[in-house]
Amino acid sequence: LVPLVSDWPYGDDLDGLNLRNTGAELLADGKKLGSDFGELLFTNYGVSGPMVLSLSNLAGKALEEGREVELVLDLKPALSDEKLDNRIQRDFKEFSKKTLQECLSALLPKVMIDVILDMAYLEGIKSVNQITKEERQRLAQTVKHFVVPIVATRPLAEAIVTAGGVDVKEINPKTMESKLVQGLYFAGEVMDVDGYTGGFNLQAAFSSGFVAGCAAAERGSGR
Repeated sequence: LVPLVSDWPYGDDLDGLNLRNTGAELLADGKKLGSDFGELLFTNYGVSGPMVLSLSNLAGKALEEGREVELVLDLKPALSDEKLDNRIQRDFKEFSKKTLQECLSALLPKVMIDVILDMAYLEGIKSVNQITKEERQRLAQTVKHFVVPIVATRPLAEAIVTAGGVDVKEINPKTMESKLVQGLYFAGEVMDVDGYTGGFNLQAAFSSGFVAGCAAAERGSGR
């Protein structure tokens, strides 16, 4: 589980922006690999945060296979396409004398506005009463399908969980002792055990360490 790297031009613009209650889908060659909902952090190199970390193992495998990987964010998951369009129309009506850039401050974080406009091919200085239906729908589409291209994973040193290790089929789950080498015990991520971010891997390490320690102590005492 590791942050993801993007080659898009918006890294410095969004660096440090933290989003909550965001939807995400991970795609490889246009096919959905997984999805999540929660918190995301933009960085100067790409994206991080709990939601990204949870999907990163799938992204890493797809990148190793040479597939084109994208993280597609839904910035307003609580609103359907129709409800978002209605919301934008209400804002346009309320701020009819303002520019599109000014109007969007009620909908999006300030640092995202120029990025959204650029991705939607819209001019922020244009008055909202001059925005066409097609342009408004393009804006809504970008908000609901905010695409972040993924080109790499961050280095292993930044990973919070590693995959791979000793096959659990070769370990006695009651003692964590190797079935192949007597007196050899395993715990934590040295085993091929990994889960989502959020404490699951710590719990696996603590629990397996406790079992292995107790079993090794009992063996050492002759019991």
